[in-house]
Amino acid sequence: MKVYKPEWQCTFSVNEGVEESASWKARIAWRIREFADRLDGGGRTIKIDCNVSPRVSRQDIDTCLGKGFEVTQGLLLQLAHQAACEDVMRHAKAELFEEEHQR
Repeated sequence: MKVYKPEWQCTFSVNEGVEESASWKARIAWRIREFADRLDGGGRTIKIDCNVSPRVSRQDIDTCLGKGFEVTQGLLLQLAHQAACEDVMRHAKAELFEEEHQR
């Protein structure tokens, strides 16, 4: 009896800027991205490289990325909520936080 073994691979990287060893083309691309960020007046440009084998459709990859960004937004909202609560507590009960400043 033949045993079948599925094989797959996925590499995923996110870059926020040009690497030192990047080619001149990559450097120009990042300069254009930085310029676009300045024109937009904010935001943050990231470059995502995703290689999946066996091939997965672009639509499936985009769906996964969208869901990942939804999770990220939820986590950032939780962090903002926690920071807001801590700010309120620091103002309402400053004595609870005095020990941190004394250390």
